Amino acid sequence: MTDLSELRRIRHELHRHPELSGQEQATARRIAELLRACQPDELVEGLGGAGVLAVFDGRQHGPATLIRCELDALPIHERSSQAHRSTVDGCAHACGHDGHMSIVIGLARTLAERRPVRGRVLLLFQPAEEDGQGARRVFDDPRFVPYRPDYAFALHNVPGLPLGEVFTRPGPFNCASRGLIVRLTGKTSHAAHPEDGVSPAPALAHLMQSLPGLPEAFTEKTWVTLVHARLGEKAFGTAAGDAVLMATLRSETNDAMTALSERACDLARKAAARAGLGVAFEWEDDFLASVNGQEGFEQVAQACRSLDVPFHRMPEGFRWSEDFGVFTLHAEGAMFGLGAGDVHPQLHNPDYDFPDELIPVGLGVFRTIVEQINDLQE
Repeated sequence: MTDLSELRRIRHELHRHPELSGQEQATARRIAELLRACQPDELVEGLGGAGVLAVFDGRQHGPATLIRCELDALPIHERSSQAHRSTVDGCAHACGHDGHMSIVIGLARTLAERRPVRGRVLLLFQPAEEDGQGARRVFDDPRFVPYRPDYAFALHNVPGLPLGEVFTRPGPFNCASRGLIVRLTGKTSHAAHPEDGVSPAPALAHLMQSLPGLPEAFTEKTWVTLVHARLGEKAFGTAAGDAVLMATLRSETNDAMTALSERACDLARKAAARAGLGVAFEWEDDFLASVNGQEGFEQVAQACRSLDVPFHRMPEGFRWSEDFGVFTLHAEGAMFGLGAGDVHPQLHNPDYDFPDELIPVGLGVFRTIVEQINDLQE
């Protein structure tokens, strides 16, 4: 029987020692240590960076089911009086990945006692979710090829929704998003003679007005949010010769994201050409949409019915992004939201802390999904 108080202790320990995306080596070592005690049939470390994969094999042929959680924390200074508050200045588990890891450690302890009957169960502790790169790096790692799953499932806690209740849907669950950086290059001049330079100011102003209006041309839901703009430097004697504009592009589907990205770049190229400017593009924080399969949705729904966990079919997906869509692009599966409480600090807030009450709920749903697909020994 899984010791919930021990899982809470593990969660608090992980919370005290957060690590940023791409820097999760100490967290991964601690996770690997905990997993070794569960005696998986295989333990693969260093996947896609710091990723850790525990493999529990069944005796009969059957499907491979992946359960995924995240290793990384955020560059946020925690404001908390909790005894388990972060010991790392400017870094905190303000998204609940410490809780997600604890849930999957609980599942590993269940599998240590009750191996799958059919197929195999894969527990993935994935790095670098927060910057959108971790899932791709794991999936593209040659050492992951033998473990590519038939089914894939994940959860995320969601403040603002009733505590311990499950929310999901077939189809788009999380939006695709991309960070666009537009660099405009003209020519500086003395501020007394701006006509002798090539100013990016009119093009920058035009793009700031027009980019947020691009979604009006789409039938699918899309968004463009301006997040940063800079014109020239703080130099009152110099007319600006360069500018930078940053925006987050967001859409319900990957196809819409492709079209939105093309239109944003085309708009910037035309504005630059009219002003005689050079233009260059960079992309960061590139997330695919997380799209739930119909069967994956039904597996989550059936698990909740079996456990008598309140379950809600969402009318539309969440706007925030998650890189789990890399796995459901290649496997049947689903992601589900787990309510963190109607009144609870939001994700990425400095006073956020994962509710420990969610550990048994998340563990129960994951365990039941595995039982449904792979069976578990009595």
